[in-house]
Amino acid sequence: MKASIRTVAVTGKRVLVREDLNVPLTQGRLEDDSRLVACLPTLRDLSERGARVVIASHLGRPAGKPEAGLSLRPVAERLSQLLGLPVGLAQDCVGPAAEAAVAGLEPGQLVLLENVRFHPGEEADEPEFARALADLADVFVNDAFGTSHRAHASVVGVARHLPAYAGDLMLAELEALHRALDQPQRPLVAIVGGAKISSKLGVLSHLLPCVDRLLVVGAMSNTFFLARGLQVGSSLVESDLAQEAREVSDQAGDKLVLPVDAICAEHAEPGAATRVLAVDAIPAGWSILDSGPASAEVFRRSLQGAATVVWNGPPGMFEIAEFRSGTRLLAEAVIASGAYSLVGGGDTDAAVKLLGLSPRFSHVSTGGGATLEYMEGRELPGVAILREADATAEVV
Repeated sequence: MKASIRTVAVTGKRVLVREDLNVPLTQGRLEDDSRLVACLPTLRDLSERGARVVIASHLGRPAGKPEAGLSLRPVAERLSQLLGLPVGLAQDCVGPAAEAAVAGLEPGQLVLLENVRFHPGEEADEPEFARALADLADVFVNDAFGTSHRAHASVVGVARHLPAYAGDLMLAELEALHRALDQPQRPLVAIVGGAKISSKLGVLSHLLPCVDRLLVVGAMSNTFFLARGLQVGSSLVESDLAQEAREVSDQAGDKLVLPVDAICAEHAEPGAATRVLAVDAIPAGWSILDSGPASAEVFRRSLQGAATVVWNGPPGMFEIAEFRSGTRLLAEAVIASGAYSLVGGGDTDAAVKLLGLSPRFSHVSTGGGATLEYMEGRELPGVAILREADATAEVV
């Protein structure tokens, strides 16, 4: 396990905290502050222990140059409200403006650096840029699990120059993933869905030897249907990957569970006329857009008795009400199983949040792409570079 910043004496020290504050903005207004809420424990603890807290994050894809619409100013304002403490915004993340903002901090105070992606050195992990960020602090904390699959300067480069520890959110994510995937109680059931099988082949390959049952849902199941000789109408399908789907099916054997019926429509739009059809009876011009009621019952039975459930990818276009019931029924089945449940991936996170069911799962990951790569068995550079728990130098 990685060393926690809570074991380190930080009073009076400058602590650079990498958070994932990449929140959706519409005309400068935050649409969802859940990522800000998730980082509060680490920031509040550091402030209460007298650290001079320097927060770094990216926002959007500004292509290495300042972009007014991607300033972190509204994030700083909302973070101040949530913490109940002033959070200043430095006009830059390196250079004189950042140095002055950090120099003016008293113990317990916080400042947010401007968007690190306003500099091309961030995504390129340029040594000079990483060194400039590191010079702002005495200690580094990575609390941004969601960006830890990226070898960027503010994630990995800084950790080459400073003692590097994990924040509370980072540790919570790692502990949940470890419990669900590395040392799961059994039976272990994995639910893998989403739009394309191409984006989940790594997950399927890594999970298949480990799981007791594998539920494949969403549009990616269409490629499995095609591999079995079924017609899928106008549904999204990756015909060039039918052979890969056939190989997964052969390897999985009885572990594999696929939908048996679907909610279909001619157009994926609100108010569309829908039909519930068996997966072997999809007519031309119609698309599979959600799993049907018979599939929900199959999934419910497959989840009964599970001790651990890992879910990445919804079974339908939940954003549209007509194609949301499959996701709701699957979510309720996971909850009813009583298993330790890990929900991972941005779409699945958004789906259970929309349904108001997030609090009923054991852990809903904020990791997005990082969670997906962990599920593929890949090493995350932003995690690997952190100190191990037994390497902590300064204990409180």
